[in-house]
Amino acid sequence: MAEQGGPEDQKPQSDEAHSAFTAPAGVEQPTLPLEDDQPTSEFAVPAGVQPEPGGPGSASGPGRAGRNLSDSDTGASAFTPPRVYDASQTPAFTPAQGIPMVRLTKEAPWQDRMRTMLRMPVTERPAAESVQRTDDSGPAVPRVLDLTLRIGELLLAGGEGAEDVEAAMFAVTRSYGLDRCEPTVTFTLLSISHQPSLVEDPVTASRTVRRRGTDYNRLAAVFRLIDDITTEDVDVSLEEAYRRLAEIRRNRHPFPGWALTAAAGLLAGAASVLVGGGVVVFFVAAAGAMLGDRLAWLCAGRGLPEFYQFTVAAMPPAALGVALTLTHWSDVRPSAVITGGLFALLPGRALVAGVQDGLTGYYITAAARLLEVMYFFIGIVVGVLVVLYLGLQLGATLNPEERFVAHDRPVLQILVSMALSLAFAILLQQERSTVLAVTLNGGVAWIIYGAMARTGELSPVAATAVAAGLVGLFGQLFSRYRYTSSLPFITAAIGPLLPGSATYFGLLGVAQGELDRGLASLSTAVATALAIAIGVNLGSEISRLFMRVPGLETGAGAGRRAAKRTRGF
Repeated sequence: MAEQGGPEDQKPQSDEAHSAFTAPAGVEQPTLPLEDDQPTSEFAVPAGVQPEPGGPGSASGPGRAGRNLSDSDTGASAFTPPRVYDASQTPAFTPAQGIPMVRLTKEAPWQDRMRTMLRMPVTERPAAESVQRTDDSGPAVPRVLDLTLRIGELLLAGGEGAEDVEAAMFAVTRSYGLDRCEPTVTFTLLSISHQPSLVEDPVTASRTVRRRGTDYNRLAAVFRLIDDITTEDVDVSLEEAYRRLAEIRRNRHPFPGWALTAAAGLLAGAASVLVGGGVVVFFVAAAGAMLGDRLAWLCAGRGLPEFYQFTVAAMPPAALGVALTLTHWSDVRPSAVITGGLFALLPGRALVAGVQDGLTGYYITAAARLLEVMYFFIGIVVGVLVVLYLGLQLGATLNPEERFVAHDRPVLQILVSMALSLAFAILLQQERSTVLAVTLNGGVAWIIYGAMARTGELSPVAATAVAAGLVGLFGQLFSRYRYTSSLPFITAAIGPLLPGSATYFGLLGVAQGELDRGLASLSTAVATALAIAIGVNLGSEISRLFMRVPGLETGAGAGRRAAKRTRGF
């Protein structure tokens, strides 16, 4: 039997002779592309997919103009620009004409120049130009930061707004040649950081404000020191600045304690006449305010918090008003006596500073200041309500319908409004050279208010806002003329506008159980207080329309920008 044989291709093949992924017999074999010597990128466009025109990998995109499309991207470096990149159409970080140098004009006061710095983006701030001479090794960074914090502490303790304190700290550091400094101001804490360069560790210092005091004379002295530091013609070394700062701290107040007590009495008496009181009411209100002031000084000497000081100070005027009611004096208005006492206690200074911080974007400091105002106001409310409740239990008939009398004596009211501002200026320990200006400013505020609210019969809140706006306007102009703070020219001038009468009638309504009437009157008092604060800030901002604003010396016409906080306008 013959052995059958055949060709080798008819022999069965083993499993190792073909791949497991090889298509079986009878299936059309796919055409495989030629393998490249280099692997393709995992981001390459798959075969059969057409790229969108102008998109990545598109041959018709603008980035492929003038390039050889047959070039392979395989094996390209990770730093190679993509196909769609075109340097001629991609904006560079530095423009072709270069970045213009930013300089601030030096004709404007340092307050406006430093505010401009604060409201500029960090990347656009010009480099610091040293005004004061330093050693060849540069300024002593720890000493400059310590001096800056001490100056900021005096300003913040004196009642300055957070933005003004940061502007002053900026001015000191830049005058001594420290660039890249960032001051931070809150209600009780000041801090400042300085970074010498991008490769060196930053230096940070902080200081806590433990105690506040009202002394505008000291505030003006600090402003004069800062003005000398920022002036090129005046040589103020670090040692000289420390010496002058120590003298400012040791400075005696311009008015003694007995003058402050007398000023409190004059303020209360003038306020009582302003709301319709007579001669007897003037002296009774003055006596109650002076007694309350002495009691508050006694509590302060014993270490009691300010809340209790305000509570105790509000009791004597209210007690004298209730006593006049119990004696049935027909020609005496007890409400005028109590209102006059409230005028001497309402925290107008802290309210204006708190609202100003909120309007300029310092919300944490503003919230703390307004919370402080609320505590003071609650202390006054507690002191008056305690006395009113006792008076009602004793049979005193306090009339909540008793409002302002007919205002047929405008000349007298203008004079007493000026006397009220004068007394307020003494209480704030202002410089004697500023007392006359703030007295006239207070008289102007009352004239505007009386013309709008009483003669024109407009809304009292709107009239108060307009009068406070003029106070802020004139205060800023006065301060720029004298190169000092605007607070001494503003705070005392708003004294005649304070809502003492609305506060009293609101408390009286609450004491008599008429909550609707009492809360309505207290709401009017709050609205009036906010109108004063907003008007003062608005007047201060409007004043910059009438003075040279420190624009940029780049020819672009960019002036002082407002802070962009939320929507970026």
